Amino acid sequence: MSQTLADMRRDYTREGLSEANAPDEPFALFRQWFKDAVQTEQLPVEPNAMTLATVDAGGRPHCRVLLLKALDDRGFTFFSNYESAKAEQLEACPFAAMTFFWPSLERQVRIEGQVEKVSAVESDAYYQVRPLGSRLGAWASPQSRVIRDRAELERLLAETEQRFLDQAPHCPPHWGGYRLLPERMEFWQGRPSRLHDRLNYRRVASTWQRERLAP
Repeated sequence: MSQTLADMRRDYTREGLSEANAPDEPFALFRQWFKDAVQTEQLPVEPNAMTLATVDAGGRPHCRVLLLKALDDRGFTFFSNYESAKAEQLEACPFAAMTFFWPSLERQVRIEGQVEKVSAVESDAYYQVRPLGSRLGAWASPQSRVIRDRAELERLLAETEQRFLDQAPHCPPHWGGYRLLPERMEFWQGRPSRLHDRLNYRRVASTWQRERLAP
């Protein structure tokens, strides 16, 4: 290797994050940063991609990249198979953490809190706007289960396509949304010499407390 891992570094010089330009509550800042990411990040980066971390019944952590699909003042919504490994983990421990990273903006947002299932109405509303292939896939794939090979998955999809040949697929009972209700949201802005700006919001009762963290 021409460059070792220890030598790989980038100095962050784009801008700073001060209390003067940060709101008293975190949702407004997240929405502004997300808007900036949509306008700035270039494909193949997906601005709504985030890493979701969960913990299983044995206390072992698991993480994967998902897409954020809804945001309101309650929290952050993503969708999954309710029989998947992540669903089992959330059943065992209904708390999770998610991280957004927007490299072009030198920004990161970390969010932690309790997770709840969204209503069946919300799940169905999102399911109906998904591409047909994704709707069929929600029926066909036994998510997280061991399958023999790719041919088995394609066979399951073919059977599903045949099943819904004359009707539009409806939302499966084993598929739907989760909402992370944030208790903590940290906004990280890269700065030179690793002296980054970190503004942390903690929910205290019904209000948010903002504080600066050392990098």
